[in-house]
Amino acid sequence: MLYSAVSDAARAKDPAKAKDAITQITDNYAGTAYAPRAALLYAKMLYDSSDRDGAKAQYTWAAEHAKEDEIQAIARFRLAQVQVDQKQYDAALATLDVKHPDAFDGVYADLRGDALAAAGRISDARTAYETALAKLDAKSSYRTYVQVKHDTLGSGATPSAAVAPPVPVAANPAPAAANPAPAAKATSVPSATANDPAKAPKGAGK
Repeated sequence: MLYSAVSDAARAKDPAKAKDAITQITDNYAGTAYAPRAALLYAKMLYDSSDRDGAKAQYTWAAEHAKEDEIQAIARFRLAQVQVDQKQYDAALATLDVKHPDAFDGVYADLRGDALAAAGRISDARTAYETALAKLDAKSSYRTYVQVKHDTLGSGATPSAAVAPPVPVAANPAPAAANPAPAAKATSVPSATANDPAKAPKGAGK
């Protein structure tokens, strides 16, 4: 029950317990729907344990191996968040430049604004936040955070972590029976959902 082992380790916040299972999944079941989801779970554990480089490696792997556009987009978004956290602003911007589903336009533009603002490119950051504001649901609380960051830039200050949007650094996906399409306007990064588990080899999901 490899995926279950990773999931259990995530609940216990113990990446060491997931190491063997994630290695088997990525080595032997890389083509299944479970593999990139397991990598996202493991990346979160590594990030939370302050292993930023390890988290980046897992997000990169998930983005490169996921067959679903939504999972790829989530992995790249999380990767860019870690890159911003490590002050790798150009790398984060390059990650966010990769084509993604339209439903992610708002959150990608917001994170782009964060990277640009942190890099001191205030005018470009303001433009990125304006793009995010135009894409996000006008009634969402997420949009309110972006508006605050945009307005803060207007005052000549750099947005602080205190007004960061409520988007966690790592996705915590769990397999489900269906994989619904994301909404036309996303207010946060859509959660990762799995395809029919029956489509994955038994060794990966069990």
